[in-house]
Amino acid sequence: MSILLSSENDKIISEKNLFSGLQIQTMKRKKIFAISGSTRSQSSNESILKTISKIHSDRLEIEIFKQLTELPHFNPDSDKDNPPEIIQNFRNSIRESDGVIICTPEYIFSLPAALKNAIEWMVSTTIFTDKPTAFIIASGLGERSFESLTVIMDTLQAKTNDRTRLLLKGSRSSIDENGYLSDPSSIGEIEKLVHSLERMME
Repeated sequence: MSILLSSENDKIISEKNLFSGLQIQTMKRKKIFAISGSTRSQSSNESILKTISKIHSDRLEIEIFKQLTELPHFNPDSDKDNPPEIIQNFRNSIRESDGVIICTPEYIFSLPAALKNAIEWMVSTTIFTDKPTAFIIASGLGERSFESLTVIMDTLQAKTNDRTRLLLKGSRSSIDENGYLSDPSSIGEIEKLVHSLERMME
């Protein structure tokens, strides 16, 4: 009887430890604020962010920003003591996150206007200063946007490096019917970027 009770107790303790471990894992999930620079429906850039969220759901809590096109055009006169509420919320989401991931296409050798507009609302703040930041340029070409976003993030003093910047070509043809990235090579490159960002957030 004592052996049976001991076995049952061990099982209960094991289950409690497992539950506690799961609680700790949940509590330790890092908060990532993710921005897609594309305004297209069924955007491959958003699909990449969804893929990251799915793969790393045990360690990362990823919020994908859905209001890029709703942000007002940047106006320095509006960016004073009381900026628009949507801008305040946008800034707070970045401020409260442990890190930021931007995934964007390139339009006419440049960043999309909507993304550039969103970033311009950050210029008068220190929100990006020392903020762990990763970005992916997912486009047919993308070199100029890669260079541009690198300069912008350095100007904002974001915490970033060569391992948290990625130029990913041909991703649009690698999205499966469920809206997730399916190309193993691309996923591997993104995994390296995410792991580098995680180390940066430690």
